[in-house]
Amino acid sequence: MDDSQQNNNHNPAAVIPYIQHHNSGIIRQKPEDFIVEEIPLFQPAGEGEHLWLKIRKINANTDWVAGQLAKWLGVKRQDVGFAGLKDRNAVTTQWFSIYLPGKQIAELQHQIPEQLADSISILEQTRHQKKLRRGVLKGNHFNITIREFAGDAASMESTIKILQARGIPNYFGAQRFGHNHQNIQHASDWFSGKRKPKNRQQRSIYLSAARSLIFNQILAERVTQNNWDKALTGDIFMLQGSHSWFQDNINEKLSNRIKNFDIHPSGALWGRGELQTTDSAAQLELSIAQQHSQLCQGLEKHGLKHERRALRVAVPDLTANWLDEATLRICFTLPAGAYATVLVSHLCKMVGQDRQSGKP
Repeated sequence: MDDSQQNNNHNPAAVIPYIQHHNSGIIRQKPEDFIVEEIPLFQPAGEGEHLWLKIRKINANTDWVAGQLAKWLGVKRQDVGFAGLKDRNAVTTQWFSIYLPGKQIAELQHQIPEQLADSISILEQTRHQKKLRRGVLKGNHFNITIREFAGDAASMESTIKILQARGIPNYFGAQRFGHNHQNIQHASDWFSGKRKPKNRQQRSIYLSAARSLIFNQILAERVTQNNWDKALTGDIFMLQGSHSWFQDNINEKLSNRIKNFDIHPSGALWGRGELQTTDSAAQLELSIAQQHSQLCQGLEKHGLKHERRALRVAVPDLTANWLDEATLRICFTLPAGAYATVLVSHLCKMVGQDRQSGKP
C-alpha cells in the first residue's frame, strides 16, 4: 500500500493521484500565485434591469464581496448574483449581477467605498435582463505558480505530458469538506439527530459534503483499480461537456469514444431512486454506499435524487514553464465544478501556504 492510500484510511475525503510522486511545493504563497479567470457561459445582452459588473478581486471571498456590493448599492443581498465561488487567497476575475432597475451608474470605479477599494477593481459594467445564477458558467482558466519545488523536475515534466493526454480524476476538492472535514461530521450529526443546520446555506453545505464524499470514495476505488478512465461492465457514460448520460455495452467503438474524450465513465451522486449502473459498476458503487450507509440514508431522506458526475476531466491545454529551478508556473482550463487543486495534487504535495478561508 502506498502513502496516498495509507493517508486515505485516515482521511476518507482524500484525493488519490493516479500518478505517484514524491514532489512537493507551495502554492498561494501570495495572491498573485493563484490567478483565476471565470469563463462565462454567455455574454450579457447590454440592456435590462440587472447591472452586471466584471470584477477582479484580491484576497476576498466571493460571498463577502457580494454582501459588500449589496450594502454599497443599497439593495438586498438576494438581489446580488454570481456564477460560482472563487478562491479567497488568490487574484480572481468574475461577473456579479445586481438588480438595479432604472438606475444609471457611471464611473463606479471611482466611487468604490473604502472597505472595498483594496479588494476589488471593476473591469467592465453592462446590463442584462436576468440575474446571474449559481452554476451558470462554462469554466475557469487558471494560472498557478508553484514555489519552493522539491523533487524530480524530469518526472514532473513527464507527468504533465501524461495529464495532457489522459486527463485527471474529477474529484471534489478539499474545500467541499471544510476544515478537518468538519462538514462531513456535521452532516453525520444532522442525519443522526444530534444537530440541525442553522439555515438553508448550512443545509446545502452539509448535503453537498456528504454526497461529495461518497463520490470521491467511488472514484478513489476506481483509481486504485486503474479503471477510472476506462469502461467497466454496467457503467453509465456521460457526454463531454454535458449532463446527458447513457448506458451501453463495452465494444471497440465505445472504447474509442472514451479514448477520444467524447464520453466519460461516471460515478454516482447519491440520492433517491434506483441506481442506474449495473453489473460490476453497480457492485463497486453499492459497496462504497454500504460503507457510508448513514450518509446515503440521510441524503435520500432529505430529498436528493440520484445524479451522475463524470469520473475524469480533460486538460489538453495544460502548459508549464519553469521560472527558475524551484519555481514552476502552470496554466490550464477546467470546466465548471472541477477543482484546480486536484490537478496540482497530481504534480506535487501542496505544503505550507496552501490554505483556504471563508472569510474576506
